[in-house]
Amino acid sequence: MYKTAKPLFFICETPLHAGSGNDLGIVDLPLQRERHTGFPKLEGSGVKGCIREAFEEKGQKGELVVGGVEISGEDEFKKAIALAFGPEEGDKHAGALGFTDARLLLFPVKSMKGVFAWVTCPRVLERLRRELGLCDMKPDFEVPPANAAPAGCNLYFRENKIILEEYTFKIDHKDDPQCTALARWLSKQVFPDGNIHGYWRGKVEKDIVVLSDDDFRDFVNLSTEVATRTKIDNKTGTVAEGHLFTEEYLPQEAVLYSLVLFGSIFSDDKGVFVQGRQSGGSGKDDEVLQDFIAGNMPRVIQLGGDASTGKGLVWTNFCR
Repeated sequence: MYKTAKPLFFICETPLHAGSGNDLGIVDLPLQRERHTGFPKLEGSGVKGCIREAFEEKGQKGELVVGGVEISGEDEFKKAIALAFGPEEGDKHAGALGFTDARLLLFPVKSMKGVFAWVTCPRVLERLRRELGLCDMKPDFEVPPANAAPAGCNLYFRENKIILEEYTFKIDHKDDPQCTALARWLSKQVFPDGNIHGYWRGKVEKDIVVLSDDDFRDFVNLSTEVATRTKIDNKTGTVAEGHLFTEEYLPQEAVLYSLVLFGSIFSDDKGVFVQGRQSGGSGKDDEVLQDFIAGNMPRVIQLGGDASTGKGLVWTNFCR
């Protein structure tokens, strides 16, 4: 049983394709989606695999740290990875870390003013608050009503109206205090510290819109990126047979989150994590593992498919 959980946010630097396989619909390779809502998601197994790969790359470079000490030696870092994420082969023990599905939090939509807006909805925010409760976090915002915008919003083209894609929305709750508090919380918690994200922290404080659940569902179903992929036959100069297909992506600037779950290390030999216990703190397995994730999580990782074409690069922000 997992003892603690902490949120991990992902900000798409390039379009992201987390595929669900071939489909009979309009798009040949659609995104993974929740069955009951239709909202895009990324399976927890995919999140775990990508993060494990990123940690293995750091281990191969001798950059993994436990308790402030670098892990030396290939055997030691492989053992640490196996204890944290689980062994790749066999069933000697379970991994001490778990990852939930990455859920969509903010979806970027083209706007007549301000270039683009981030949209979300009460259903998404209620679920975020509920899952933050699992992390023993008390966010200092209440869920705003539908059709709300924060103070200082730059998206209005006339009085209290905004245009997203080709649709006009009336903002019934202009300068809404709950939406303003939400925008400030997102600015502080979602985006990493540092000047490189300063512009985006400022933008999310002003250019976020809380739409109705139905309007949000329509945007995340109809306003994703769809690219046509081809392969040219070198002999004929035409499209190779079976190599003309369409692929769906979450757009750049989309924001998702997953929960990292921390449990006990299921092995009597805790390897390098013993020194994590000795470096201070309570010495509990879940707290040592939190230090392991916080100290080694790369700023940028690759999620989903099409890595060779630069897709799926995301910024990470692990919150304790």
